[in-house]
Amino acid sequence: MLLSLDAATVRLGGRAVLDAVDLGVAEHEVVCVLGPSGSGKSTLLRAVAGLQPLSCGRVLLDGRDQCGVPAHKRGVGLMFQDHQLFPQRDVGANVAFGPRMHGVPKGERDAEVGKLLELVGLPGAARRSVAALSGGEQQRVALARALAPRPRLLMLDEPLGQLDRSLRERLVVELRELFGRLGTTVLAVTHDQGEAFALADRVVVMRDGRIAQSGTPLEVWQRPADAFVARFLGFDNVVRATVVGEAADSPWGKLPVPEGTPQGGRTLLVRPAGVRLVPADAGLPCTVTARTFKGTHVAVRLQPADGPHLEAACALRDAPETGASVGVEFDAAEIVALD
Repeated sequence: MLLSLDAATVRLGGRAVLDAVDLGVAEHEVVCVLGPSGSGKSTLLRAVAGLQPLSCGRVLLDGRDQCGVPAHKRGVGLMFQDHQLFPQRDVGANVAFGPRMHGVPKGERDAEVGKLLELVGLPGAARRSVAALSGGEQQRVALARALAPRPRLLMLDEPLGQLDRSLRERLVVELRELFGRLGTTVLAVTHDQGEAFALADRVVVMRDGRIAQSGTPLEVWQRPADAFVARFLGFDNVVRATVVGEAADSPWGKLPVPEGTPQGGRTLLVRPAGVRLVPADAGLPCTVTARTFKGTHVAVRLQPADGPHLEAACALRDAPETGASVGVEFDAAEIVALD
């Protein structure tokens, strides 16, 4: 492992902000740490960078304990959400800052700056003023500056957080391609699940200073570890139920469950795609209380006469109006036991 955290703990004011975290990042791997505000994800990044001392535990880079090693000697790059560019310097001087601090000769620095600006899609921008750049261009310059010293590990703190959605979606694809081309090892922190799932080889979900789940984006999306992870990922249809055979007794009545589902008391996730709308005289009677256009589908909020609300995903042409009475049936293939 290029990076290993061994029971890494940070206590602030008597509270464990980072609580005995074990985490490894392999060379050339892109890992995104995901979680709500206050989950400890930014503290984790700062601890690896050497900007936040550990209360106990270890951070190892290439197997070497980083205790006592200052931030500027750890060989890691850090890119912050607000970019932190030097406003009085032009683009080229910003990108060249790291190599200049490492004593790289000017000719080599200039060649490297040109190469990096080409890589991030800003060819010939070295003499441009930072103040004249758009938010997306500043993000690219900050990335080039973080890459310039050729860090063993590149760390990104909410790298696209200040950009509008369309620009974020475009840049995250470009970043993924760039890191693959360069073979960069990346540890990124974000609260945006779409960004994390698009960028990462592995997603780490944090809660209250601990790792709630770690896995590939597909693994985490298909099988959340528990109700917290499911709800954080945006799934609302989470309910306690008792599984007997291939059915479960739930507040929504009998639910079909996949063969092999663990028996007994369980927390079940019913994906919106598994909530099928049928005529009002069939299935579970519900009233449509809201509908939200999601671009590819309509999220329909349903309220049964008894029990918690449900969310269904419908094609636009099939989505019922607010106030309509419908029936609901469930698809076992879209039901997952979380615990």
